[in-house]
Amino acid sequence: MSNTDIDRMRRRLKPFNKVIVALQRAGLALGTMRVLSVPGRKSGELRTTPVSPLTVDGITYVVGGFEQADWVKNARAAGWGELARGRRRHRVILTELPVEERAPILRAFPREVPHGVQFFVKTGVITSPDPDSFAAAAPRCPVFRIDRAPEE
Repeated sequence: MSNTDIDRMRRRLKPFNKVIVALQRAGLALGTMRVLSVPGRKSGELRTTPVSPLTVDGITYVVGGFEQADWVKNARAAGWGELARGRRRHRVILTELPVEERAPILRAFPREVPHGVQFFVKTGVITSPDPDSFAAAAPRCPVFRIDRAPEE
């Protein structure tokens, strides 16, 4: 997917993302949706995006549809963020998995986050909604392990 396509997709998603974030901040948690806030690479200000974490073998992960998405770049740079469900939020450590460890997590995505599958198909990130198609996207789909940060 070209940068122009990603920019076009980002513009289309922006209003939807704002609604999800507003509903979460109002205390309305929607399904598996959470809000991830990560410090910006330049400003250091928290930048917020909706995500749908999934749990595999007791470990929580979040999948990025676009490797060049700002939240992905920010997560790589910062290594931490805040994850919120409704008004409850907690600090988390974000650790990106190497490409060779992503496939099992991506393979579980259609089962664990079925409402998120169409996003990946419609955006062309994957070719079909089956688990093997998700696993094949490992080189271009960042996956972050989410660990709760120790209380300060």
